[in-house]
Amino acid sequence: MMISTWRKRRAARLAGKQLRLESETGDIEVTIPNHFRCPISLELMKDPVTMSSGITYDRESIEKWIEAGNATCPMTNKVLRNLDPIPNHTIRKMIQDWCVANSSYGIERIPTPRIPLSSEAVLEIHSKIKTACRKGDQAGCQNLAAKIKALAKESERNKRFLVATETAGVLSSAFEEFSKASFDGHVAVLEEILSSLAVLLPHDKASTYLGSDASMDCVVWFLKSEDLSTRRNAVLVLKELVPLDDRKVDMLSETEGAVEALFKLIKSPICPTATKASLLIIYHMVMSSSPTNAEIIATFVDLGLVSLLLEMLVDAERSICEKALGVLDGICDWDQGREKAYNHALTIPVLVKKIHLVSDLAMKFSVSILFKLCMNEKRGNGGVLVEAIQRNGFEKLLVLLQVGCEERTREKATQLLKLLNVHRSRVDCIDSVDFKNLKRPF
Repeated sequence: MMISTWRKRRAARLAGKQLRLESETGDIEVTIPNHFRCPISLELMKDPVTMSSGITYDRESIEKWIEAGNATCPMTNKVLRNLDPIPNHTIRKMIQDWCVANSSYGIERIPTPRIPLSSEAVLEIHSKIKTACRKGDQAGCQNLAAKIKALAKESERNKRFLVATETAGVLSSAFEEFSKASFDGHVAVLEEILSSLAVLLPHDKASTYLGSDASMDCVVWFLKSEDLSTRRNAVLVLKELVPLDDRKVDMLSETEGAVEALFKLIKSPICPTATKASLLIIYHMVMSSSPTNAEIIATFVDLGLVSLLLEMLVDAERSICEKALGVLDGICDWDQGREKAYNHALTIPVLVKKIHLVSDLAMKFSVSILFKLCMNEKRGNGGVLVEAIQRNGFEKLLVLLQVGCEERTREKATQLLKLLNVHRSRVDCIDSVDFKNLKRPF
């Protein structure tokens, strides 16, 4: 029934499918020949391929259909004997000729598609990389890594195929081998491999090979580089390693210069992707149960991370906001972190504002941080509680209990309301969104 309905809808859409183009004489409607359209997308095919059922589709559309778990032909509903699409050069040439014939109407000729990657071609590259590593052939390995990066950037299909054939694992193994040798003599090849690994993200094979002290030292060395692209690649690769293994978190924390390099990526952002990766790594570092955790947090606090996070939170987008709040929550487990938060004018206004404004995760972290600050305040005058009331914290926590939240957050919100209620009678509320009259420490 679903296939029949789909076909009826497709026929209706197909009947009215025309291109309205403007020529020198004015508007004109140019109809795309039916056999030039993909039966799935109904658009002009750019890379026509024929399946075992004999029906021709655009490669991108039929590959998405197959990747969704379908093993039947969308048009005939017959089981496909072979899921490998075969390029239809005849149709592609006819489409190109039609585009050229209608170029006066603004139709551009579709480019001749590149030959997709095959398993044999990828395995050959893998073999050459392994051979280059055994021979210590830096130039050869560097060229092969660059080739992989170019193939991955060529199309999403190539990238998925390279990831599926565990190319990241082969590159990571090569990085490990060259990092064990003289680092100064292998900077170029290591940098190229790191760049290729960053393009193939996300993958789960890098952590298998990049767990040695030598590899971690190399990645952190690149993290401290003056080249922005190199630093971005390094932090993206580290982001894949750290969440999977607490031992690597400890190793990173103990690597000289790592904390400072990550802080620099937050203070002087390269791009949102690098900022998110840096925050995620720092989150795992501050939440670690490592014996050196207190020392790591003290270093971040001394560098000024608390102030930096609060400034960032004023107008950060959702993902960055969640990660920044997560880091701040971990830092506020410690006296040094809470003291910095107490002394910053933005702390309470920002936290109260984020309770309902961003997401459930941001709400959870905001309530948790407020709870830690209020429960551990040592001033005795309830300064944090009074400011939270002034910023409508009581009302927002009350709404939170009414709309619902997870149990642990509910418990914290309930305790906060009890603490805030003591001071409500002597405090006037002001808008938590108004940051204009706050004195910022910069």
